Amino acid sequence: MAARSGRITLWGVEVFVATAEEASISAAARRLGTSPATVSQQLTNLEGNIGTTLLNRSERPVTLTPAGEMFLRRANAILNEADQARAELGRADLSGLTRFRLGMIEDFDADVTPALLSDMAEELKSCQFLLETGASHRLFDLLETRALDVIVAADMEVAAEGMEVHPLLEEPFVVAAPKGALKAGDVMRQLRRMPFIQYTSRHHMGRLVSAHLARQNLVLPHRFELDSYHAILAMVAGGAGWTILTPLGWLRAQRFREAVEVVELPGAPLSRTISLNARREVLGEMPGEIAGRLRPRLREMIVDPAVAVLPWLVGRLRVL
Repeated sequence: MAARSGRITLWGVEVFVATAEEASISAAARRLGTSPATVSQQLTNLEGNIGTTLLNRSERPVTLTPAGEMFLRRANAILNEADQARAELGRADLSGLTRFRLGMIEDFDADVTPALLSDMAEELKSCQFLLETGASHRLFDLLETRALDVIVAADMEVAAEGMEVHPLLEEPFVVAAPKGALKAGDVMRQLRRMPFIQYTSRHHMGRLVSAHLARQNLVLPHRFELDSYHAILAMVAGGAGWTILTPLGWLRAQRFREAVEVVELPGAPLSRTISLNARREVLGEMPGEIAGRLRPRLREMIVDPAVAVLPWLVGRLRVL
């Protein structure tokens, strides 16, 4: 490609990085919320303005050329600087912030998330909000690839390097069984007589439960492995078995709560922490400020209602 001078746009750099990391034009388009045609055009413009080929777009998956490998390192630095500049300007005048990309675990999508966004929208009048809800591992992937600015997710086994973490909530794992199925006495012995309905091991929470059971030398055969709190608690409410989940999962499935009994997890305790995560030194004080907005909401919308119904959760389900 003949070298020629031209303008390199920040959007073009972002499109290039997304395509390089996703190794696919269509996947990059989904990540950026645009069309494959737009991604292709931006890549053509960028390569034309730089004067060299950066990507082997005819290959599947898309690969980087040697020039692309070199440019990717610079491109990541450019995007980090742009994020930091945007954050500094936002701190100087939050009302001027134009885009904020937030990832939230599904546990908060019905109450906490709408309240937070409404609160922020009152202050950031000209800001466009992009919300992504999903499992914690997916949100961490999107944060690491810069598709999101801030995420609220369950802590994973190993903290990602270069991230700042603001703990928000600690919650214990509990047992949910059909109403009236558990009598006084050895709870685990009674549970062993009922089918176990497992939360999917494809998600971090399911793996956490499986690892805990293994440490307790508990082998619980199961026929069902589901990824939906509603589906799991519907089966529990219908008498199909019991499960291990968190108070957040129980709170989300409101329609089944009257037919489900929640008790402490027998044996060794198990808990998880939900934190706000952002790339370190990119957004300045904003992540801490958002965490500060969230904590009172979590106390009001999660902790207080749960403790009112299950007093034994006091001190175990808590805002950090």
